[in-house]
Order: sequence, then C-alpha cells, then structure tokens
Amino acid sequence: MAKKLQTPEQVKNGLTVRYQNQHRAWLGGAGTWPLEINLGTPTEADFAADISAVRRWVDAWSSWRGVGELHQERRQFMRIGVQTLPSRVILRGPEEVAAWCGQAQRWQRAALRCADLVSHWPRLQERHGLGRHFDVLADYSESDYTRLHTALAWLLSNPASGLHVRQLPLEGIDTKWLEQRKRLIVDLLGLIRNSETETDFHTACGLVRAPHRVRMRILCPIMRKQVGGLRDIEAPVSELAALSLNPQVVLLVENQETGLALQDMPGVVSFMRLGAAVSVLGSIPWLAGRPAVYWGDIDTHGLAILARARRVLPSTRSVMMDAATLERYIELTVQEPTQHADAELPELTLEEINVFKGLRSGRWGERIRLEQERITWPDAMRELQIVLEQARRHATAAP
Repeated sequence: MAKKLQTPEQVKNGLTVRYQNQHRAWLGGAGTWPLEINLGTPTEADFAADISAVRRWVDAWSSWRGVGELHQERRQFMRIGVQTLPSRVILRGPEEVAAWCGQAQRWQRAALRCADLVSHWPRLQERHGLGRHFDVLADYSESDYTRLHTALAWLLSNPASGLHVRQLPLEGIDTKWLEQRKRLIVDLLGLIRNSETETDFHTACGLVRAPHRVRMRILCPIMRKQVGGLRDIEAPVSELAALSLNPQVVLLVENQETGLALQDMPGVVSFMRLGAAVSVLGSIPWLAGRPAVYWGDIDTHGLAILARARRVLPSTRSVMMDAATLERYIELTVQEPTQHADAELPELTLEEINVFKGLRSGRWGERIRLEQERITWPDAMRELQIVLEQARRHATAAP
C-alpha cells in the first residue's frame, strides 16, 4: 500500500506524538481548531500496483468507530470507475485528540479543574501557565485537589499572615503536604497574582521562615565559662549575635566531622558547615574585625565561599587551600560535580586566584577537587596550628 495512505493506527500514532508534545499548551488555550488530518489519496497507479492493499485501507476506515468526523469523497478512476474513499478526519478540540490517545479521562479531569480555577480566579484566563501543571490537574486525587484549592484561597486572602507553616489554619493540610508542594504553590500564586518574579515559598506565601541556625564550637575553655560551659552550640544567628564573646581568632571549616574533631584551642571559636551561607556571620557583632581562618575544600566552590567570607570578615586568611597542598595530595583528589559559575572572585589573593583559574582550566585535571578530610589529620593539625598562631599574634599586635 502507498505510504501516503494513513490507516487508523497510523493516525493514532501521529496524534499520540502530537498530544505528548502539545497537550500542556492546549490546556493553556493554545492551538488552532478544528484539526484536519489528511488520510491520503490513492492514485490509479496505487490501485494497479496493489488493489487489495488499497481495499484494506478503505475497509479499515469503513469499520472505524472512533472520535471525530470522517469525511469521504467520490473519485473517478479510468479503469475502476467511481470510488468512495476516506479523505480526512476532523477533530474539533484537544479532548478528541486525547480520546484517540487513550487520555480522555485525564484530559477531562485536567480541563474541568482548569476551568474551576479560572472561575475562582479569572486572571488565570489571561495566562497560559496552567498548562505546565497538567499532570497535577489530571492526576491529583479529589482530596489533594481540594487541599490545593483551599491552600491557594487562604494564602491569597491572607498574603502577609506572618505565620509559621505549622500555624496555618488549614484543616486537613499538614506541614509535610505543603513542604512537598512548595514550587507548585509559588507558581500558582504567581499566575493568579500576575507576577511570577517571586520564587521563594515563604515570601510568596507571606509566611515567616524558620531562623537560620548556625553551629558553633567554643574551643577556648575560658570563653566556655561565659555560656555555662557549653562547647557545641547550634542556634539561630540572632541568638548567637546576642552573646558577648571575645575570640582572638575565628575558625571556619566546611566539613562537619573536621569541625567536631577539633580539640581545645585558646581564644578560638569555630563555625562549621556554613557553605554559601557564610555571609550570615556578618550579623554577629562580636565577630567584627576579628582575624579569621577559613579551611575548605580545594575546589572552585570552596574558593568562592572563601571570597564570600572575606566580604563580611575581611581579614580572613585561607589554610591548606594552596597549589602546594593540592599537588601534595593530588592522588587523593576527586571530581567536583559542577564548577562555580563566577569567573572572577576579586576578594581572593593572587595566589588563590591562580589556584581558582587552574581548577577552572583543568591544570591539574578535569574538575579536580581535594576534600579537606583527605589531608592526614596530623599534617592538617600541624599546619592549622601554625596559621592560627599567626592570626593570634596579629590580633595581639593590633592596636
């Protein structure tokens, strides 16, 4: 049979591909309807070459009982006379395409819920973003859809409640349910408000976020007396800021196990596991002007965190993050999954910039990373003590 003649099965396959690619856009109102599918036209040569194949094609459409309008046309052929042949199928809307693809129920459910949302928040009619949430609208259980609707309605009516998530007066909706749907809720709120610039869940919902907690170890026995002998403290930044400690040196380490293994050190407080949030230290007044030592992984992100630390603690010096350390332990390196996006980090020293550029250019290998825990503990402690002592002397000598 001529390849240009489409059987019902071939039409179904083509519509399935089209549906998969476009159903989200269709739900948002895109698409031009009706959709006309040309079934092909057999020629005199097709009949002559394989008349039985053409007959099977005609019979397939004669017995077809699917969705849509099948149009036929009468054609005159020289040898076989007038024939009535299928010519095209016309589909009036995406719901008919969905029926061809076995997606009728999902489409109907999504379309009804889309219409329900638009009826409550007409501004959604002007937007095409609902389509990207097709799976939610099509597959949510009735109870989950009701929860979503209830949550949106309350948050829109109370845009600046200042509550914690746990305090929301939403019957049947727990914290875990909301936490698992943060992106969905933020996106739908943005569509309804006609403002999709806000991506933070707490800000978009007018909720108070849990305070950022920082883990600090007071390595100086004398300073521990000021806090009832506590060595290891994890608390909101605002509460740490209210303390009146007077450290000689601030030690920043990225690896938690490293931080926990540190022994007593006179005049030292240590912060661990801050990452890119190291900037929060700028809100602790008793750290201002203190000498600081940063020890992180030798990779692009570690050096970027060092640069960020210097923005709030300008006297921060790095330790064991130089080329010599990297080359000494090169056999223990691993790969950094992705490198830091910034090409310039002006807070770094010239030596640190050279290491950063070397890591980005692959001087020591592709996306090389030396994790701080790879350095042997005795070597690490010996080097750390030297740098801490230098920092102490600097603090003592300062006017």
